[in-house]
Amino acid sequence: MADKLLDVRGLPCPYPILKARKAILEVPAGGTLEVLATDPGSREDFAVFAETSGHMLVAATVEAGVFRFVIQRAHEVPPPGWHSSAS
Repeated sequence: MADKLLDVRGLPCPYPILKARKAILEVPAGGTLEVLATDPGSREDFAVFAETSGHMLVAATVEAGVFRFVIQRAHEVPPPGWHSSAS
């Protein structure tokens, strides 16, 4: 079970990512945030969000039009503007 659940079903881009960015800060380092979304672009958005923020996307599934993402918070959150050099 995730440390925090964020339900952003029905919200269009960019709101799911903006809310997830804030919510992940409420999760302890190493903990997980589960996100439920319906925006079709969220699959790619959450993969990019995890990579560029230093967090890990540990699960991404879809069932009945609902995307479920589980993101593990990094032990240290990189400063704003940081981007992974692993491309």
